[in-house]
Amino acid sequence: MRLVAPIHAHLAERGLQPDCHLVDAGYATAREVVTARRMHKVNLMGPILASTSWQTRDGGFSQADFAIDWVNRQVTCPKGAISSRWIEDRSQEGTAVVRARFPTAACRPCKSWEQCTRSNSKWDMGRRITLRPQAEYEASQQARTQEDTQEWKEQYAHQAVVEGTISQAVRAFGLRECRYHGLAKTRLQHQLTAAAMNFHHLNAWWTDTPRACTRTSHLAALRPAR
Repeated sequence: MRLVAPIHAHLAERGLQPDCHLVDAGYATAREVVTARRMHKVNLMGPILASTSWQTRDGGFSQADFAIDWVNRQVTCPKGAISSRWIEDRSQEGTAVVRARFPTAACRPCKSWEQCTRSNSKWDMGRRITLRPQAEYEASQQARTQEDTQEWKEQYAHQAVVEGTISQAVRAFGLRECRYHGLAKTRLQHQLTAAAMNFHHLNAWWTDTPRACTRTSHLAALRPAR
């Protein structure tokens, strides 16, 4: 994901930035989605990593179940309790975050307390939530909602075509083996390889050559035959 911003900046210098950039899950973070949209007006499209908290995994109250009031700097839990603290802070990686905390007096008598926190201290039973800045938080929520739509799935299906093209270039045209020394000759080789692939596709189209079957992985080949 550190490469997304430099790639967009390089494309912008040449006037080639896309309206929509399809990427794998590892590239589409909330911060990169916001940065691409703000700096280059590019819609960075890819699966947003799901929450890994135990609340999400075990059916508790995850961060998505809380209502965020960015104007009044408050968080409301599913049972109606309101946070007592709102602090703008930095994470261990140095990124901006918002830390909200609920008072122990509100969480201790709650019947759903075990779905919210696993604190063992009876003096500190308040739920704590760490949020991304508002723009990033809203971008991630919007992206996760769109991922469930058929329109999003159909548009993102083009990513499989991109991956297939890269796989063909590597396996059938030796793209990762450089035949020359120096970046200039390497770049020329890549351009010639791309041209060769285009001619190969045109020939298959003109001669009605059927597409090959999907390659069977070594792991799938170990599956017992029916």
